[in-house]
Amino acid sequence: MFDVLLAVTFFAVQIYALFDVAKSPEGSIRTLPKWAWIVLIIFFGAIGSVAWFIAGRTVRPNGVQRNRPNSRKIIPPDDNDEFLRKI
Repeated sequence: MFDVLLAVTFFAVQIYALFDVAKSPEGSIRTLPKWAWIVLIIFFGAIGSVAWFIAGRTVRPNGVQRNRPNSRKIIPPDDNDEFLRKI
């Protein structure tokens, strides 16, 4: 049973890494080109996936992923001065 759970976990990590590489912009990937990371993950499975998370992804100093869309900070209405002025 443990073997099956371990295999499913490694497969899930590999699929997640493949999708993460595929959606990452080419300019935000470190060390290797995008196609090389995809090949590495497909042929080396868990080792390639762990290598991607350690050496391929780029992280901003504040911990936010660079390949994620920039989100605007949401301010609740009671803290938003502009909203309160309109009332």
